[in-house]
Amino acid sequence: MAFDPLQLISEFVSHPSVSTDPQYAEGMKGARESVAAKLEALGFTVETVDTPLHPIILAERGADHDDWPHILVYGHYDVQPADPFNLWTTPPFETEVRGDRIYGRGAADNKGPIAVQLTALSRVLERNPDLPLRITWMIEGEEEIGSPSFAGFLENYKERLSKADMVILSDTGCPSPDTMAITLALRGLAPMQINVTGPKQDLHSGIHGGCILNPLQALMEICASLHNPDGTINVPGFYDDVVMPQDWERDELAKLPTSEEDYRKFLGVDEFHCPPGLNCFEGTRFAPTLEFNGIGGGYQGEGEKTVIPSKAFAKITCRLVANQDADKIQKLLADTIMERAPKGVKVELDIHSGGPAYQVIPPGKGGTARDGSTKSRAFEIAEKAIPDIWGQAPVYLREGGSVPIIGDIKETLGLDSLMLGLFTKEDNLHAPDESMHCKIIERGAALYERLFEDLAK
Repeated sequence: MAFDPLQLISEFVSHPSVSTDPQYAEGMKGARESVAAKLEALGFTVETVDTPLHPIILAERGADHDDWPHILVYGHYDVQPADPFNLWTTPPFETEVRGDRIYGRGAADNKGPIAVQLTALSRVLERNPDLPLRITWMIEGEEEIGSPSFAGFLENYKERLSKADMVILSDTGCPSPDTMAITLALRGLAPMQINVTGPKQDLHSGIHGGCILNPLQALMEICASLHNPDGTINVPGFYDDVVMPQDWERDELAKLPTSEEDYRKFLGVDEFHCPPGLNCFEGTRFAPTLEFNGIGGGYQGEGEKTVIPSKAFAKITCRLVANQDADKIQKLLADTIMERAPKGVKVELDIHSGGPAYQVIPPGKGGTARDGSTKSRAFEIAEKAIPDIWGQAPVYLREGGSVPIIGDIKETLGLDSLMLGLFTKEDNLHAPDESMHCKIIERGAALYERLFEDLAK
């Protein structure tokens, strides 16, 4: 019997699989077991691969058929924390359908898309139990914390996984329920934290102020130096490897149904602050960034406490475009920060694990040829199916966000990815009242049905 996608989403969401918080260990286990059971019901052989943190589900059908087209399907069963709970209309780990949306943590990222894929395959296998399509499914539990174990998993299973023809996933976005996007690129990630230490303890700002450099002041001077007034990044060499988009990519981006004014209102800002020569949509997709994600030090409570803090910190992430190397960018940024660190304070850097950018040029665009490969056929199938299901052709977009494992897959396995976006900006990913549009759920399932069936022909 074919699965019901809303029931699947409800079951998956009921397991609070928050990977960053050890108190959710039972929720992580429940989510793994729930997904594994569904894959087994579809005839997959399922392994649970241990990692230093959270296990990876590795499932396969058709392993003894080297003559079948072979695809890898990627997803993740972990979710972001649901805090603040008081901002949810209904409990985050209990789904509710309101209007044309199903609400719950993970509904769009990434439990809903997994449910869509499983539903589609269950419908196809109900019609054709012997579908000649080899599928290897990888569902990890650490995407929301940067996938620290996934690169090692790929290395350990490289020989086995690299035999596939391509990767298919839905962990990217689309412009609206009525406009489908095929994602061409994901930005890479290069995170770090600046730690500034001054006196050995917090000091009275009246007694001691005027003779020492305040760590907060030193930190703000460093941070302020990392951008130019026009918004470009003031780190020597930062842009050296950036490859600007081709004209056809700009033309695709111009097809977005949202206007700049609508986007400005949606964000609630008075004006945009984009790099020179780029509009707001191009800035979020074509340009690398350096963002401050958090800053702290000193007294944070109500009212006043007149201290000079002993310590201050800032959290930074750089989003990188294709051809930029995360390790290189982190070194350039680290060298720049240390060169600009003022005397009188101690500056240390915590450089965290990043991820590579990724870009794929669809067959038939940008000078690439259609060659009859599984990858080429998959793009062609999607191109033909989307107008039938959505009523209009897909748009080809670079994505502003990062899914670092896609770059890792390309580097380690040599495989390209077809990325089919199934969430929108209105879905509140990582925020209270996360949801997924029911129209996208059904349309997405219909698209995956076509993809699975036609790839097998």
